Amino acid sequence: MKPTLLILAAGIGSRYGGVKQMDKIGPSGESIIDYSVFDAIRAGFGKVVFVLNPNIEKDFKAIYEPRLSGKIETAYVLQELNNIPEGVTFNPERVKPWGTGHAVLVAKDEIDTPFAVINADDFYGQEAFQVLGGFLSNRNNEETHYAMVGYQLKNTLSENGSVSRGVCSTHNGLLTDVVERTKIYKEEKEKIVYEEDGKKHPISGNSLVSMNFWGFTPKYFEQSEAFFVDFIRENAQQLKAEFYIPYVVNKLITRGDADVRVLESHDQWFGVTYQEDKPVTIANVKKLVKAGAYPENIWK
Repeated sequence: MKPTLLILAAGIGSRYGGVKQMDKIGPSGESIIDYSVFDAIRAGFGKVVFVLNPNIEKDFKAIYEPRLSGKIETAYVLQELNNIPEGVTFNPERVKPWGTGHAVLVAKDEIDTPFAVINADDFYGQEAFQVLGGFLSNRNNEETHYAMVGYQLKNTLSENGSVSRGVCSTHNGLLTDVVERTKIYKEEKEKIVYEEDGKKHPISGNSLVSMNFWGFTPKYFEQSEAFFVDFIRENAQQLKAEFYIPYVVNKLITRGDADVRVLESHDQWFGVTYQEDKPVTIANVKKLVKAGAYPENIWK
């Protein structure tokens, strides 16, 4: 049973200033998504499911359908505000989607194998897909043994502004806690801090962080749906409250309903949080192509 890759591509990228999911960063016009799918195919994944914002659906399909046709099975689902439990009304002024945990849930009808979850705008590297693909290939659909690929915080920062990261605690190779820090950045002399409630707190560059690269089985849908029902009833009138994957994972771990193996990747992560990150990402991809990690044109 080949695992499935779920790509969260519904964000519009307010800090980036454009639709970064389709931005060209490879020598033959490839996006970060192209490299993620290419790495997934090499790691034995058999299907890719894209979670999209309705506003980009048509343009997105026009780009990726021709590229991926005949290479891997594809499916597309939409993350929409009204995709919530029946009988719940939400604030009509809300425009922001309900977060990464909700994005995973909207894909449940398209996934019937163990699956990986990734962001569309993060370049994770070949090793990460191999490691997680191997883990998922040994799972069955009812298991609650999950996984996460972890990176060192210092290797995941942007030189151009703050980033959001899930800061992880582990014990004996298993995740014990993950805290979403939404504003982490470098200060002078390479000091790293995060802000919370208007105050700065130091954080080690060696801290293990989640880059939203998770491995689940279909059992996860059932588990997270129950939490989402409670979340949406409590937060339906909020304009910005988000249902994050780490929120679900923490609840499962605390209750003893699942365990999460932390798999470390030695590949350098990079991404495009800000428009200014793009030249660095292009240069990094060029180095990888030159080193033979990827062909000049990956879909040729």
